[in-house]
Amino acid sequence: MTTATTILIAEDQGMLLGALSALLDLEPDMQVVGKASNGKEALAMAEALTPDIVITDIEMPEMTGLELAQCIQQRQLTSKVIILTTFARSGYLRRAMDYGVKGYLLKDAPSDDLANAIRRVMQGRKIIAPELIVDAWEEADPLSDKERKALKLAADGKQTEQIASEMHLSPGTVRNYLSSASSKLNASNRIEAARIARQKGWL
Repeated sequence: MTTATTILIAEDQGMLLGALSALLDLEPDMQVVGKASNGKEALAMAEALTPDIVITDIEMPEMTGLELAQCIQQRQLTSKVIILTTFARSGYLRRAMDYGVKGYLLKDAPSDDLANAIRRVMQGRKIIAPELIVDAWEEADPLSDKERKALKLAADGKQTEQIASEMHLSPGTVRNYLSSASSKLNASNRIEAARIARQKGWL
């Protein structure tokens, strides 16, 4: 008898988390071993439980699904990450691939698609929602990780000094990152730059 594929689900909407867990537990070859409502909780559980698969939403409190995937990659955990999201933003897909994500599906896909995607990922394949593939390679993300972090904090309403403190940088360096990001996105200020980057899935 083959061992069931162990799965951790990270999703901040409680009802959807419960529904996904119940659906996957119905599959004879799958077992949900953990449920997390934010990215930080999911990372701690991924380290403790070492599931075969981590299914994660993108926009969650504490840590996004993309940051979770990046941490799993950096810490060389064996779990394979599948992103399940409502956001068909090409920038998100590009970053997900950079962070070693093995599957990228949209939440409105049929439930059978998810179970089949898990099986194919376990066979060593990558599964991407077909409607995203064409868009993803049309426009590259111009932002560096530091520019993205500074812009994200600025979009959250933080002032330059607060951003500097959080990123352990000088205020001057933060201003340079924000100015550089605005310039790359042809934006007149940091708020407009953040809006453009968010629309494209780069934030």
